[in-house]
Amino acid sequence: QVQLRESGGGSGQAGGSLRLSCAASGYAYSRNCLAWFRQAPGKEREGVATIVTGGGTTSYADSVKGRFTISQDNAKNTVYLQMNSLQPEDTAMYYCAVALSPSTCENSWRWATWRYNYWGQGTQVTVSS
Repeated sequence: QVQLRESGGGSGQAGGSLRLSCAASGYAYSRNCLAWFRQAPGKEREGVATIVTGGGTTSYADSVKGRFTISQDNAKNTVYLQMNSLQPEDTAMYYCAVALSPSTCENSWRWATWRYNYWGQGTQVTVSS
């Protein structure tokens, strides 16, 4: 059974930090494209960051560059999203997703939700000012 389990969400204040985790199981972890997406009320789901699982290539949306960092612990099949300098506009439900091709992380389609095969249940992040 394929499972992606997000955790680490919660409430924080502007300027603070949170770390989200995505634990993957039930599929071959390595050599895929894993992404964090987020969706705020009334807005479309948007890509936040990507990483090649078992590799290291990363990318970020312009809105989070310099503030968020995506990383992984291969031994735990877990990907993290370290969120620093939080802003109220970061408030959203955050999801991790996997595309079964590392090449997805290398082109513009990495930001398209339909490119991803597996999705987690989401974890809420709320940032107050």
